[in-house]
Amino acid sequence: LCIHKIISMFFVIFCVLSTTLTAIMQIDDLAEVDYSLSGLPTVFQTFIDLDLKGVVFPAGNHTDSPYMAASFTIPDHSDSMLYLAFSEYFFQSSSFAYYTAGAFNMTIADETCSFFNINTEIFSSIIPEVAKYSVTPYPVMLKLMSAEIPIISLQQDSFMVEIQGSVEVLAILPDSTTQSLFTLNIAANTSISLNIFDQKLMGSLCLNR
Repeated sequence: LCIHKIISMFFVIFCVLSTTLTAIMQIDDLAEVDYSLSGLPTVFQTFIDLDLKGVVFPAGNHTDSPYMAASFTIPDHSDSMLYLAFSEYFFQSSSFAYYTAGAFNMTIADETCSFFNINTEIFSSIIPEVAKYSVTPYPVMLKLMSAEIPIISLQQDSFMVEIQGSVEVLAILPDSTTQSLFTLNIAANTSISLNIFDQKLMGSLCLNR
């Protein structure tokens, strides 16, 4: 019991000192996460509670996200050595950081489209107006752009992701210039469920609209 108290005391002292430090880790070239302690740890007889900030920022730009962090509790279980819980705010700040860094704006090159046999002829059969601008089949490229920050919300057993954006289809002409054919606005609501099956984390995706 005395050893337990001594270890707990040193641990609390260490955490008190840690609260004055900023712990930032680079996730990738676009974002980094601040996982500093947000308060003093709570030490119990059989376990310790640690509250970490878990705020994701654009790399090198600690701009506050437009979301507010809400407190939450972990279900009272004691049959495992470690429990980790991620708040909705963590995913919301991640979405804001990657949106600010431009991660949701991308171009799908003509090589990729050609691999899947996507060209102006396919779009001409769907949208007759395209045939007026492109009689000869040309390769295409796609520009994907996010119009707003993707909204992520946590449900009882799944994620809900709302995305608003657009897809611009451009024809690549023989002189390597591009000509915009049309732009398609997109509003999607998607559910993502995670399950552990055969010791593997599996995900399922459902497009609601």
